[in-house]
Amino acid sequence: MDFKSLHEVVIFIYGLAIVGYFIDFIQQNRRANQIAFWSLSMVWLLQTFFLLSKLLSDESFPFLTIYDGLYIYAWILITFSLIINRIFRMDFFAFFTNILGFIIMMLHLFTKAQESMTSTSVQFVGEVLVIHITLALISYGFFAISFICSLMYLLQYRLLKRKRWTFQLKRLGNLEQLDMLSYISVLIGVPMLMVSIILGLLWGYTTNALFYWDDVKTIGSFVVLIVYIIFLFLRVGKGLQGRTIAYFNVYAFLFMLVNYFLFSSLSNFHF
Repeated sequence: MDFKSLHEVVIFIYGLAIVGYFIDFIQQNRRANQIAFWSLSMVWLLQTFFLLSKLLSDESFPFLTIYDGLYIYAWILITFSLIINRIFRMDFFAFFTNILGFIIMMLHLFTKAQESMTSTSVQFVGEVLVIHITLALISYGFFAISFICSLMYLLQYRLLKRKRWTFQLKRLGNLEQLDMLSYISVLIGVPMLMVSIILGLLWGYTTNALFYWDDVKTIGSFVVLIVYIIFLFLRVGKGLQGRTIAYFNVYAFLFMLVNYFLFSSLSNFHF
């Protein structure tokens, strides 16, 4: 049985679960927590189906190598995460555990694809690379929305301070809405970029492509992620709002553009 499509579905749902747990981790959003929990439950069901199918088809324990055992390890982590989170309501435990579980599962899948080197495995690795790029671009899209909202916030703040009651002022939206939309966009974009970076790193390590930690685009992507995590820390942890956080967001987006255009052209690996 070809499990390539099943694995792709698992990756997508698992990524959705991580995004949900991250939003709940930052915002204490119970709805996001429920979506993440049921998404993770679906991942567990699909993985369990895969394990049972392999066991029945091979008529022996199918994971005897170190790398094959990673899949069972990821399954165990998900199982513990679901049980502990359901009984003890340890939401942060679920978030951190499933980041580790996602990395372990992806490492297993990439390693298996590298070992077999069939047309199906090559296609799978290529499709994961597409997911890596797509998630990065979507996260950049959310950062762009946040940037625009911050610019509109600063513009409206300036008009209000100078008491310029023009028709443009009404069409900009109120300050509270712009500030919240800017924050929500970053809140969604950060976990998507984080999952994208994880996929990119695993792809680089498990293919024949030359991967360098000191690649300028790789370093720049990590810095972009850290900068937006700092944004969330200042916004949530320190309670910063208004012009200060808006200016920070504008500078963060400008650095992201430098990373995307300039650093990409200087990168040996990504080029």
